[in-house]
Amino acid sequence: MTWSAVLLVTAVVWAVSVIRSVRLRALVYSLPLPMTLVLVSTDNNRVEGAQLLGVLGLNLFFVTVAVTHHRLRWPILLADAAGIAVYVALSAGLLAVVIPFEMALVGTLVLWLAAMLLLRRRARLNAAAPAAPADDPAAAVETSNGGRPDGLPPLLKLVVIFVGAILTALLGAVLRGMVVTFPYSGVLVAVEARHQLREFSRHFARNSLALVGFLTAYHYLQDVSSAVALGAGWAAFAVVAAALHLPLRPRPAAPDPTTAAPTIGPPPGQPSSDRRPATPPAGDATPGDAARRRDPATSTGGGPAVVRRAAQVRPPRPLRPAAEPPSVR
Repeated sequence: MTWSAVLLVTAVVWAVSVIRSVRLRALVYSLPLPMTLVLVSTDNNRVEGAQLLGVLGLNLFFVTVAVTHHRLRWPILLADAAGIAVYVALSAGLLAVVIPFEMALVGTLVLWLAAMLLLRRRARLNAAAPAAPADDPAAAVETSNGGRPDGLPPLLKLVVIFVGAILTALLGAVLRGMVVTFPYSGVLVAVEARHQLREFSRHFARNSLALVGFLTAYHYLQDVSSAVALGAGWAAFAVVAAALHLPLRPRPAAPDPTTAAPTIGPPPGQPSSDRRPATPPAGDATPGDAARRRDPATSTGGGPAVVRRAAQVRPPRPLRPAAEPPSVR
């Protein structure tokens, strides 16, 4: 790889490291930037069936790192090395035989569809399972809003990523045609996203269909011109990525819990439920209300109700003490 490719890999990994959303991280990583540079700046500018199956090798790389790091509790660097070994072994097997492109395309699409069905089934089972306790350390590993801070300042992180990009570029130079899909930035992204590797792997497996579209469009137009093939590949990638991320139906807006429900008052002329209802007229009385008496303060008389004036009752005057009787001498 050229120095421009190394710098671009460094920029992609650094951008992934500062993004907090795992879904957006997977989308940025799936951009075919390293593939474009390899196809332009090296002699490996052909895409055949083996290179198309290399997209499966990218997914196997992340699955291997996730399993060895989370399940087997390997250190992240050792898990990264295991992922590279799996990709190199797969590449050696694919380069040993000639795979027709159409056969590789059908097999890749079938495996991608099977993986999506399996991931959807696991998501339903996880949704039906009881929630993990708050103090469970395993539940705090997988988050969709970012991982634990690693404590490295951005400039120091950029230097580390640059050195790692140079080492992975030297390793990818020995893979011949499979260098097109070698996980240059994936080796470093796996270190950055080590706390969300499972979730990251699920999102990248979904986005890998867009990489299949990129390589397919490039393959059928690579004999015309490299520029035309690259333009068609990026267009296919954009169309497939948009189809994967656009919702099929609009989601209903969730009610705002802070907004109180509107209070519905009683209709005009009807008493409120917390007030004592007015006594109905005698003619409208029902059999069940026979024991109810008329209000003595009103009288119907066949006409409008007439309110009688209540009689004022004066308080009794205090009794004056009787005059003291004359003393009898």
